[in-house]
Amino acid sequence: MSDKGKRGVFTLAFREKRWKFRAGMTVRDAMVKAGISPEGVLPVRDGKLITDDTIVSPGDEIRLVSVISGG
Repeated sequence: MSDKGKRGVFTLAFREKRWKFRAGMTVRDAMVKAGISPEGVLPVRDGKLITDDTIVSPGDEIRLVSVISGG
């Protein structure tokens, strides 16, 4: 069965790592549970930037992109 077929689960992906969490939490809560600093990444769903207070739905895949700053 594919990940999208699993009821109530979404995937959080950062670099080469992936985590599975129950849907219904915010992206920020998932990042904290995975041990990722919310200040250092930007969440993306379906190629679009989302906010970290977005509630995640079953079957979603949230990709985290590192924030790069410089001057």
